Formats: sequence, C-alpha cells, structure tokens
Amino acid sequence: MNVLFVATPFTNLRLEFSDQSLLAVDFDVQIPAQQSTLNPLMEQACQQLQAYSVSAQQPLNLPLSPAGTDFQQRVWAVLRNIPVGSVRRYGDIAAELNTSARAVGNACRANPIPLYIPCHRVVAKSGIGGFAGQTDGAYLNIKKALLRHEGVEIPIINPR
Repeated sequence: MNVLFVATPFTNLRLEFSDQSLLAVDFDVQIPAQQSTLNPLMEQACQQLQAYSVSAQQPLNLPLSPAGTDFQQRVWAVLRNIPVGSVRRYGDIAAELNTSARAVGNACRANPIPLYIPCHRVVAKSGIGGFAGQTDGAYLNIKKALLRHEGVEIPIINPR
C-alpha cells in the first residue's frame, strides 16, 4: 500500500493507494516530515488536489476502489454524479434508491474516499446535515469549507 499526505486549504489529507487506484482518504491528519516516494498515480493525485484547491472546477478523477456493500456502492455512484456547486438532500437520494434517508446518511458516513466521492455535497432537509458522523466540530467545518469553495452558499436552507 502506498500513502500520500497532502496539505490543502481545507484540511490535511492522507490518501491510500493500491498500484492502480485510490482506496481511502482521511481528513484532518498530521503530515509527516518525510514523504514516501511517489508513483505516477500519487503524483496525479497531488496535482489534482493542488489544482482543486485553486479552482473547484478541477475534476478529481482518479481511478477509485472503494470497499463497501452493494448498497453503499449504489449510494456512492449517485454521489459521484452530484456536480460541483450543487447539493442533494439525503431524502431525495433515498427516494431515488427506494430506501431511507438514514440509510443514505449511513452510506455517506461509511464512504472511504470522501472528496473524490463527494459526500460533502449531501445535506439535510433543512440545513447542512452532518459529515463523517459529526454534526459539529472539525469535520463539519471541513464540509462547510469545501461547499463554500465549490460556490454553495452557507447556511443551506431548502437545498435543491
């Protein structure tokens, strides 16, 4: 397994890779003084994240291999189709997948590759909702920063 640490304006990231794809992203990590040798996929990730930090329109389009259940994979596929600058409600995604908003929220919480599978673009019926299982604190601040960067107005009331 290959690991890349990247500092962004939103949070420090730890990315885990196989030889062919991105496996996981962790937020709010400490960046070590030494970085391991980067392979071409890791270099591409670093370039994409730097460009995204400047412009949210930069696509984050690495090959992904998220580990999850069939249901989680279905939710994550919907999330990958939410455009930059847009949000969707948990309940709307639930209606599309014939499930509950809570089940969609649980799949978002289990997302191993946040940012690339943009669970930060999923909000509650009457507000921003949670992020990574938190309804306040550091992770919610990261969600707000990402949404602001992508042009979404905070606070979110009656998202479309």
